[in-house]
Amino acid sequence: MLPAGQSMPPASGMGSGPDGTGAISSASSRTSVSRSGQSRPWTRCGRQNRRRTMAYLPNVLRETSEGLNQIPIQDILFQKREIFCVGPITEDTASALVLQLRFLQQDAPGQEITMYINSPGGEVPSGLAIYDVMKAVGCPVRTICTGTAASMAAVLFLSGDRRDMLPHAKVMIHDPLIPGGVGGSALNVDAIAKNLMQTRRTVADIISAHTGKSLEEVLDKTASDSYFDAAEAVEWGLADRVIHQL
Repeated sequence: MLPAGQSMPPASGMGSGPDGTGAISSASSRTSVSRSGQSRPWTRCGRQNRRRTMAYLPNVLRETSEGLNQIPIQDILFQKREIFCVGPITEDTASALVLQLRFLQQDAPGQEITMYINSPGGEVPSGLAIYDVMKAVGCPVRTICTGTAASMAAVLFLSGDRRDMLPHAKVMIHDPLIPGGVGGSALNVDAIAKNLMQTRRTVADIISAHTGKSLEEVLDKTASDSYFDAAEAVEWGLADRVIHQL
């Protein structure tokens, strides 16, 4: 989890958990257009990741007015108001998820949106942008942890209106991290440290608000990487229930 104002280090240094490859990835601000002419704000996490992803995602054959068409699985799920936060949280991820949330808000105001999360976390500003829109759209957002929700992804998961975890899913919370390679003058380092402490308090306040834990309890847990299995997450207020069926 990177503090506001800091750039993202190489992927190997981001958060903790899955690398996000080989899965549906919410990570681009592009809106593509289907053959039927309807816009679909789907996402990419770079061309290489898209190639890996699409290799594992078969299309579904559907009869349309134009005949038999191949429709991407993610398009079908999007029509069911299901979106995905998979892989590192970046500006592209935030842009894509904000577009999707806004589209679904306008498409059916007040109707529940389901967000599947399997992410190691990432940039704090990008994560907070997603968080703010989740709370502003006026639609209840159900979050489902399908693997790991770590760092900033954990903040998004625990902020859902209904928070479900699969049996072997995990949540990890910790304090924001200073990215590698930070340097400069003493004043610059001091400014970074102050910003980091402000970000730490912001994130801790959000966790406290959505778990019912005191700020002191949250800061004690986030002082180091704290992992919770599904049952522990429910007990600590990070999740509402463990589910065995989607």
